[in-house]
Amino acid sequence: MITLLISSIAIFAVFLYGSLGEIITEKSGHLNLGTPGIMCFGGIGGCTGVYLAYKMVGANNVMAYIWIILFAITFAILFGGLVGLLYSFLTVTLRSNQNITGLAITTFGVAAANYFGTKIDRTVLMNVSNKCFTRVFPVTDSSNDFLRLFFGHGFLIYLAIIIAILAYLFLKKTKTGLRLRAVGENPATADAAGINVTKYRYIATIVGGAIASFGGLTYIMVQMGGTFEQAVSIEGLGWISVALVIFSIWRPNVAILGSFVFAILYQLPYSSVISVSNAMKEVIKMLPYVVAIIVLIITSIFGGKSVQPPQALGTNYFREDR
Repeated sequence: MITLLISSIAIFAVFLYGSLGEIITEKSGHLNLGTPGIMCFGGIGGCTGVYLAYKMVGANNVMAYIWIILFAITFAILFGGLVGLLYSFLTVTLRSNQNITGLAITTFGVAAANYFGTKIDRTVLMNVSNKCFTRVFPVTDSSNDFLRLFFGHGFLIYLAIIIAILAYLFLKKTKTGLRLRAVGENPATADAAGINVTKYRYIATIVGGAIASFGGLTYIMVQMGGTFEQAVSIEGLGWISVALVIFSIWRPNVAILGSFVFAILYQLPYSSVISVSNAMKEVIKMLPYVVAIIVLIITSIFGGKSVQPPQALGTNYFREDR
């Protein structure tokens, strides 16, 4: 069982980054179905930063590792943020349909990841992954399950939890977070109160895209050990992240627990905990989606306003229609 938990940690972070980015975005009223594509672009950007830093400084000392990490984070944020900016420009400024725009971004992101995976130097990524991303604490006792579970991972895992806590505090405790939630609930009322709806939706979507981009970087550099050939698999993880938003009832703190549950369900068919046929494994892979649907049904029927999605979710706002 402990092996299943440990193997689920990297996927847990991928889910958490994707769901956090989508939660921040949806709190502004934007239903961004482009999150899987943004995660693909985040992986492309992060790996581009890794490759450029590696060519500049190598990977032979602590300072080189720091530069590689900084480049990876910067390029992942840049790529994810720019795609979020594109989504906002199309849906806010040009008033295009949010669902169609998001699906187009996902399609483009998956295609770009598929192409990029054939061009990047896998040897560089695998070398850097082992030195910079898979471990942050010097855990050498592989027989100690406690150390392996809590301290045997890369910094991207712990960063995901920190961002989730900060996102929760931001939405719950700050005036800016309250205004963002107001924009997602009733943009017309927020506009009448002097809140710049356009600015909040732009910023929330860009920040959400930047956070989600770490999901793609984590998948490639931590889960896959620097192997980019399976980058298109990020799309499936991205859709689970979107479903996880429903499971977590649009709360970053609940997303931490939800991401871990979904990660265990995702890894379960590949573990030695159960022994089933290949057909049954495919059925088990459906569990995260089934759970999300059940939660959506339950919250829709029995849940109060606090567990419902933002009322203006998926709706473009035009001031002249107010």
